[in-house]
Amino acid sequence: MVYKFFKRLFDVTFSFILLILFIFFWIFIPIIIKIDSPGRVIFTQKRVGAGSNYFTIYKFRSMKEGTPDIPTDKVKNQEELNTRFGIFLRRTSLDEIPQLLNILKGDMSFVGPRPALYNQPLLIKLRKEQEVDKIRPGVTGLAQINGRDSLKIPKKVEYDKLYVKNASISLDFKILLVTIKAILTGKGAN
Repeated sequence: MVYKFFKRLFDVTFSFILLILFIFFWIFIPIIIKIDSPGRVIFTQKRVGAGSNYFTIYKFRSMKEGTPDIPTDKVKNQEELNTRFGIFLRRTSLDEIPQLLNILKGDMSFVGPRPALYNQPLLIKLRKEQEVDKIRPGVTGLAQINGRDSLKIPKKVEYDKLYVKNASISLDFKILLVTIKAILTGKGAN
């Protein structure tokens, strides 16, 4: 109970601080997206959150308009569908900045299982069976620092279950530190 309180307090406080610190990105990324490719600036997508309830996730758009709404690992010719600026956004994870709004709203946390897409029935089913869906999904998580999109769904769920079983403030900070290192080095970014 104490962990949940401090986790939510951290999420709200830190996401609010980052929203302010990242004001530069909120101004310039949309301008570059519009110059680079016609279409929306913010990409929205239906995802599965805590309690297997749906919510709308926000991201800066990194792919061309009309790209199929399917998991990234299922997209054929992904290189052709990325915008020029989108490649940079994804490599640096700057496309994830709008998820700070999801964290503030309580849809997500900084750390937790990455939210499944509405059209990933196996992932949704396995997470429900393993009770992984009882917690808020995260921007990053144990599966993300151990393989990200290269992991098969059962392996992702194994990491998700391991996280739920061992969730703690110290584990969250370890995951955040490894994530920051991966972003800065580009290691593991697909």
